[in-house]
Amino acid sequence: VQLQASGGGFQQSGGSLTLSCAISGFYRDYHAIGWFRQVPGKEREGVSCIGMSGRSTYYADSVKGRFTISRDNAKNTVYLQMNSLKLEDTAVYYCAADQRARYSGSYYCANGMFFWGKGTLVTVSS
Repeated sequence: VQLQASGGGFQQSGGSLTLSCAISGFYRDYHAIGWFRQVPGKEREGVSCIGMSGRSTYYADSVKGRFTISRDNAKNTVYLQMNSLKLEDTAVYYCAADQRARYSGSYYCANGMFFWGKGTLVTVSS
């Protein structure tokens, strides 16, 4: 499974960005998928993850109500819509996938996934 994230860039505080993750290889729409982020010197954070064959969606408290994860199965693409951006949202964002489907979204966000894409940098300025 290969993942390619895009859509990062600069945005002012309060603005919006949409990240995309194109997935190729052996991936099915019931596999787990998620977005993670990392700031240099800090631990990786699970931002939003979908598990349990799509029945479980998790959002970190820090983004709840502002970010939305979605996927277009026909295009094998996953999105992260980010609204009301804050300075603390500045990070490198990674998309990830896992062919195990049995675990909850919170599990994957806490423990990570098997396949990772290269990150895309999001910078929020005041």
